[in-house]
Amino acid sequence: MRPKIDIILVALIAAAAAAIGAGIALYFAYPAQMAQLAGETRSYLLTLNAPPGTIATEANSGFRATYAAASGPESGAVAAVGTGDWASYNKTLTSERYSQLAEINTENVEKLKVLCTYDTKKYESFESGLIMVNGALIGTTQFDIFSLNPENCAENWRTHESYPDSILPVNRGAAYLDGLLFRGTQDGRVLAYDFKTGNRVWESTIADPKKGETVPAAPIAWNGLVFIGNAGSDYKGVKGRMYALEAKTGRIVWEFYMVPRSEGDLVRGPLGATPLTNVTWKNIPGAPISGGGTWTSYSLDPNTGLLYVPGGNPSPDYDISVREGENLYTDSVVVLDARTGDYKNHFKLVPKDWHDWDVSNPPALIQTRGGTKLMAAAPKDGYLYGFDLATNKLLYRVPVTTHENEDAPFAPDKDVHFCPGAVGGEEWNSPAYDPRTNLILVGDVDWCTTVRLQSRKEVLAVSEGQPWMAQWYINPFNALGKQARADGYWSGWVHAVDADTGVWKWRVKLNYPVVGAVTPTAGGLVFFGDVGGNFYALDAATGERRWGKKIGGAIAGGVITYTANGAQKIAVTTGFTSPVWPVEVATGKIAILGIEGASGSR
Repeated sequence: MRPKIDIILVALIAAAAAAIGAGIALYFAYPAQMAQLAGETRSYLLTLNAPPGTIATEANSGFRATYAAASGPESGAVAAVGTGDWASYNKTLTSERYSQLAEINTENVEKLKVLCTYDTKKYESFESGLIMVNGALIGTTQFDIFSLNPENCAENWRTHESYPDSILPVNRGAAYLDGLLFRGTQDGRVLAYDFKTGNRVWESTIADPKKGETVPAAPIAWNGLVFIGNAGSDYKGVKGRMYALEAKTGRIVWEFYMVPRSEGDLVRGPLGATPLTNVTWKNIPGAPISGGGTWTSYSLDPNTGLLYVPGGNPSPDYDISVREGENLYTDSVVVLDARTGDYKNHFKLVPKDWHDWDVSNPPALIQTRGGTKLMAAAPKDGYLYGFDLATNKLLYRVPVTTHENEDAPFAPDKDVHFCPGAVGGEEWNSPAYDPRTNLILVGDVDWCTTVRLQSRKEVLAVSEGQPWMAQWYINPFNALGKQARADGYWSGWVHAVDADTGVWKWRVKLNYPVVGAVTPTAGGLVFFGDVGGNFYALDAATGERRWGKKIGGAIAGGVITYTANGAQKIAVTTGFTSPVWPVEVATGKIAILGIEGASGSR
C-alpha cells in the first residue's frame, strides 16, 4: 500500500509542479493577459458575498447659504441652446458637468428605468467618458471606438485597433471636432476617425510604450487643435508631456514638458516656452527625473485661450529621499497658452508627495454666485481646493474623505498605514458645479494603503521603463501598496460644498467607493454611481436619495445626460473590472436610462 501512496504523492507533486511551471511559462509569454486573469479571479472570489449598496445622507447644521438656491426643476431648461448634447469629457471645455435638462426631475425621477444596454463584451477597466454629439453616443474601450444610437443602444459602427495588451487595459474616452473623433492608445498614438463611418483618418505618435508610456487620457478639442498628453508617471525615466495636434492632420503643433527636460530627451514638436529647470529636483545619482504624466483629461477656458493641465505624481512614488524638492510641475495644475504651449502659471496642490497623490483630473472652471471666477480641483489627496483665478489665491482646502497618518515618513523597516491611500481621494473624474445651488459636487474614494519601502539599493536597481513605486512586496497585488480590504473597510463619499465659502452643505456616505462621474442637472437632481454597480439620483438641494438601483457592474466612467428624439436620457458606463480594484467581474456595458413613455422612448 505504501509504495502506491508514494507513487500517488509523487504524481500529484509532479502535476502541481507542471501546473506551476505552465503558469509561469504562460505569464512570461502573455504577462498582461495573465495578470488580468489573475486579477479577475481574485475579484471574483472577493465579491462572492458582496453586500447590497447602502447610502446615508448627512446635513450640515452649521451651514449658512450665502445666496438663495433655486428650488424645484428649472423651468424651460430643455429649450436652452446646446443643452441636448454632451460634446466633451466634462460636457463643456470648462468642465462644470452641469446639464440644463430638466425633463427628468425631482417630481418624476421615481419612474426612471434602464431602457436598453449595450455590451462591449470586453473585460477591462471600463472608464470611458462618454460623449453624445450630432445624434450619436460615442464610447471607447482599450482597443475599440464605437458609435451608438443614443435612444436604443443600436450600434452604428465599431472600429477595432490591434496593438499589445496592457496590464491595466483602459481608455478614458474620445473628443469630437468638425466631423472627426480623436482618441489615445496604449501604444503611444493619437488616432482620428471619421465621425459618420469610423474609418481611420490619421495617426500621430506622442509616446513610447517600450519606456512605459501610454496615452489613456480623453483628449479635448478646440479651435482646430486636439489636446492630449502621455501617461506613465509610475515608471522609471518617464516624463510627462503635453501636446497640441492639428485636428485635420495630426501634426504636432507644440509640445510641453511637465517636468524638466534633460539633454538627450526626445523632442517631437516645437517646444512651448517654460521657466522650468531642475532646481526643484534634488535627485541622487541613479534616480532620473520621472513623473508628471497626464492620464484623465483637461480643461480649457475659450474666453482666455488658457489650457489647464492636471499633472501626475513624481516617481519613485513612495521614496522621497531620492528626489528631494518640490518636484515641479508634478502634482500641479499647469496653465498653458492653448495656441502656443507657452507656460502661463501653475498651482502646486501637493507640496511634497510620497503617497502617489496625483493631481489626477481636470479642474472645474466656474463663475460662482458670488461673482468669483473659481478653479475647483480635487486631487487624490482627498481635499477640494478652491482658487480665485483673478488673484491665484487659495480660498479654501476642504477635506472630502478620511485623512489619517498623512505626515508619517515611510521606511524599509516598518509598515505605514495612511489615508487616503494611493487609490483614494478623487480619481479620474472631476468636481461638478450646480449653478442653481452654488454647490460644488465631489465624489471620492475612502480607501487606505499600507506601504513598506524597498531598500535604497533595490530602488536604484530598477531599470528604466519599469514600474518604480519603491514599494516592497511579495504579493503582486500589493505592487501599489496593500490596500485596506483585510478589515473589510472601504467606502465612498459625495460632498456638496458651497463654491464661495468652501463649507459643505450636505454629504452622503456609501459602502462602495465613488469613482465614476457626478452629474447635476436643472431637474434638481445629482446623478452618480459607485463601484458596487449602484446608480443613484439625489436631490441636489438636500442630498436626499430620490432613486437608486443596481444597474450592472462597477460604475467608474462617464455619467452623461442628453436628449434623443426629444426625450431626456442618461447614459452610464458599467462593468469596470480591474486587477487593482476588488469589484464584480463583468463586461463593460453602457446603460441608457430614461422615463418610459416620455417623448421618444421605446
